[in-house]
Amino acid sequence: MSTIYSVASSLDGFVAAPDDDLGWLLQFGFEPFQEHHDRFFAGVGAIAMGSTTYEWLLTHDDTWAYPDVPTWVFTSRTLPVPDGADVRFVSGEVGDHQADLEHAAGDRDVWVVGGGLLAAQYQHAGLLDELRVTVMPVALGAGAPLLPVAAPTPVFALVGTTPFAGGAVELHYRSAASAASSA
Repeated sequence: MSTIYSVASSLDGFVAAPDDDLGWLLQFGFEPFQEHHDRFFAGVGAIAMGSTTYEWLLTHDDTWAYPDVPTWVFTSRTLPVPDGADVRFVSGEVGDHQADLEHAAGDRDVWVVGGGLLAAQYQHAGLLDELRVTVMPVALGAGAPLLPVAAPTPVFALVGTTPFAGGAVELHYRSAASAASSA
């Protein structure tokens, strides 16, 4: 079981354009990535999500994308819940909720869907085991940063790369602590 931040990023390190626009990403379609994503998602037992990502999904999808996976949305607001969704709204430190996510995930992984601010909180708390960053062949110039940490992180260990048609490549990293414990 690992806690994994899996996300797409522009070449210049943004996960969304200004105003949380994902048009830059959607232009690439899903077909080149679907099989790889399906293999990853088969190992996911719980999801941690920021409220901006959650609200984007509610606005842009007709049905809830993760009906069979319990999802913790980090927010201080009351938000709607789609039919058939197992969504739990929480606030506070990510570490205060990690045991619940891990319990729900069982022997599968916790996926930190987004965004970068939530992933940075996981990194700061020492709970981020892996990063899977699919770098898309486009620069945005501004937007929501990939991992807006407050201080330098330990060095991540590169454990794999996956190229995709169209020029994207996934970089798979393990945190220094996870890499050391698996060595």
